[in-house]
Amino acid sequence: MHRFFLTLSRLFAYLGGLMLVALIFMTCASVLGRWANDMLHGMVGAGVMPGVAQWGLDAGIGAIRGDFELMEAGIAFAIFAFLPWCQITGGHAAVDLFTSRLPPRADRILRAITEGLFAAVLVVIAVQLGAGMVSKLQSGQTTFLLQVPLWWAYALSLSGAAAAAGVGLYMAAARLAEAWLGRPLLPQAAP
Repeated sequence: MHRFFLTLSRLFAYLGGLMLVALIFMTCASVLGRWANDMLHGMVGAGVMPGVAQWGLDAGIGAIRGDFELMEAGIAFAIFAFLPWCQITGGHAAVDLFTSRLPPRADRILRAITEGLFAAVLVVIAVQLGAGMVSKLQSGQTTFLLQVPLWWAYALSLSGAAAAAGVGLYMAAARLAEAWLGRPLLPQAAP
């Protein structure tokens, strides 16, 4: 079971990473396009190779239309895509100054409680994101420039949030079993 959730988490982390790489390339292309557009307008205004400059402008050289809208949706997906990996590897920020001195049983109980709280929060986030997606789907709202249905971005993010909620529930159940049995069942450190 752990291998399945670990593979699922790794898959979403890779997808989140690919999304970030795509957003980096898009941002670079948009910035270069904006710079080239400004330069071409300057060339037309100054009369420097106006035919070539006008051809470039007519070809559509410029910023990527809707780059901010794509960035918002992509970053939201990437954040939710990294949550399952962070959850299964215990990659959340932790202050273990106090807990490192606890006896093993108390530490297992504390881990079960915190994993349960994380799972509850992740489930609430996924449910609310799902409700938001349904609301955007029913209202037919679209982005301003690209006119892309907003529910698409919600659905993309919901996939990562649902995976994170599933991983969170699995981790909570596993940590609860550890506390009950009094022995470790899962790795303590990130794999």
